[in-house]
Amino acid sequence: MKHWMGFPMFPEQASSVAGRVDALYFFLVAVSGVFAILIFGVITVFIVKYRRRPGKMAVASGHGHMWLELVWSVVPLALTMVMFFWGAKLFFTIYTAPPGAMDVFVVGKQWMWKFQHPEGQREINELHIPVGRPIKLTMISEDVIHDLFVPAFRVKNDVLPGRYTTMWFQATRKGDYRLFCAQYCGTEHSLMTGWVHVMDPPDYQNWLGGGAEAGPMHVIGGKLFDQLGCATCHKNDNTGRGPTLVGLFGSKVTLKSGQVMQADEDYIRDCITKPNARLLPNYEPIMPTFKGIISEEGLLQLIAYIKSLTPPQAAKTGSETK
Repeated sequence: MKHWMGFPMFPEQASSVAGRVDALYFFLVAVSGVFAILIFGVITVFIVKYRRRPGKMAVASGHGHMWLELVWSVVPLALTMVMFFWGAKLFFTIYTAPPGAMDVFVVGKQWMWKFQHPEGQREINELHIPVGRPIKLTMISEDVIHDLFVPAFRVKNDVLPGRYTTMWFQATRKGDYRLFCAQYCGTEHSLMTGWVHVMDPPDYQNWLGGGAEAGPMHVIGGKLFDQLGCATCHKNDNTGRGPTLVGLFGSKVTLKSGQVMQADEDYIRDCITKPNARLLPNYEPIMPTFKGIISEEGLLQLIAYIKSLTPPQAAKTGSETK
């Protein structure tokens, strides 16, 4: 925590992008400060020097100065372009998770944060992660708009109902860091806080090894898949009344309307909650909606299960690569 005259000013920099975010912020503050001082200084000088005085006639306005006008046009333009490209580069860095990032799934709810790890561990208002590893959060809200904000990591993003959003970070220091909801979401919004616990990788693995009695998310999702009767229509050998889900995730899907979509998390969620909005050719619209029947955690578990359904050839190739 940075202090000024004993008062806390900024959270510590505890992620791989925190220093870059602060550098851009201080650059913007410096440019704004310099121009504010320059403009008010010039105004003050002009007020004093060119004030109206008794017995003196007003001087006729000049015709301008080309070089002066070029300077006050080109310099601000150059500075704003620096701000734009610097900010755009940082934006794409912050919102593009690196390959191999560790997945964590987040559900926001009035007024708590619920986290699920692929290995099966669940947490409320607490998130345990290893230091030095990129973490990708896939987030959704059960009710209203929330916003997950970790000041020490300098990252935040909206958590929306009905749509997945993502955010990533890589913690660089061990410790406990506050997380907040940065979007007013109701009467107890101020209580929607929590902690991110950054641990050494061995300590994280020890923590990960206990407390997941139900098993990994894809296993829980598979059980839910069977309980809801999904397996009667979506058979792995593609002989059911619905399409097979093996190899679906990440593939291109052509809808009955001719539109081509990628089968990502949002596509699969919409197929479960709004099946008539994603009709496929050669299949009758007989699938019922499961909106309101499956919780957001359950939907994430089903998606994890569908992700795990890889074609036999792909699975064989992956095992041979290992």
